[in-house]
Amino acid sequence: MLPRERRAYTNAVLCLMGKPSRLAALDPSLAPGAKSRYDDFVAVHVNNTFSIHATANFLSWHRYFTWTYELALRSECGYKGAQPYWNWAITALDPINSPMFDGSPSSMGGNGIYASHNCTNALASTANPPVGCIPPGEGGGCVQVGPFKNITVNIAPVAPSLRIPESDLPTTKPFLSYFPRCLRRDVSPWVSSNWTRDVDVYDLITQNKDIYWFQTMMQGNGFLDGFFGVHAGGHYTIGGDPGGDFFASPGDPAFFLHHAQIDRVWWVWQNQDLPNRQNAISGTITLFDVPPSRNGTLDDLLDIGILGDPLAIRGAMNTLGGKFCYIYV
Repeated sequence: MLPRERRAYTNAVLCLMGKPSRLAALDPSLAPGAKSRYDDFVAVHVNNTFSIHATANFLSWHRYFTWTYELALRSECGYKGAQPYWNWAITALDPINSPMFDGSPSSMGGNGIYASHNCTNALASTANPPVGCIPPGEGGGCVQVGPFKNITVNIAPVAPSLRIPESDLPTTKPFLSYFPRCLRRDVSPWVSSNWTRDVDVYDLITQNKDIYWFQTMMQGNGFLDGFFGVHAGGHYTIGGDPGGDFFASPGDPAFFLHHAQIDRVWWVWQNQDLPNRQNAISGTITLFDVPPSRNGTLDDLLDIGILGDPLAIRGAMNTLGGKFCYIYV
């Protein structure tokens, strides 16, 4: 995208952040932390986290969620462009100084200012020292440059991975409660240069012929031996708060570019063998099948709450069918 096109996109995101929450208008008790229309998207993701990751609907739910976000930017904020994606491989070796995070007016905002912090236990490892703990980066503090330097993160953290001794970032707060704070980032070249390179994306697409292994490897294969995969790799390249929070990560606007790229990689994989991959799904309806649950089906509904109508998974398998009409270039 051209710089002016990127600015049009971030202006639309800021517009959405300035509009009142529909959840709050419906019933403030549903998500007390939701103050803006943007927060509605964060709240829906938080509320569905255990049923949309490591599940049969992981890819389709996030496809529908990201598409609905783009629709809101268009219909509510007059955005005329396309939903951008973050091609991780282009920035993998130096994400901090890339057009994505360099803090320029056409970026997605800069890294956080430096704040002393320990390694980030992104994979929630119980080993000592934790397996896959992300070395402290150059950030950790508030984002002070770029389009999102003045935004307020409203919805409380649920599972924050950033640990800064001097900060007031809590480890526990009431679910979906109000806890206003700055946007923090700790953009990590260590993560990106290990897990989101061209070779990582290429191997994911070409070495996994069935949907089970494709989505399993994309999501880190259970994080065995500290393996992140491109999904966690993208999230923890952003890091910080709420970007490094498994539940509340959409609170960082970079989330939607990351998940557009997740969708793009899935789309590329599907198109390598469309007859066999267009409607391929695998998995159950609970996170890592805990508690044990039935297999997901194409008739299961994708629930995005107040954001839109439920959609059967089969309606989200084709980017040129049903509600959708888009391709990736």
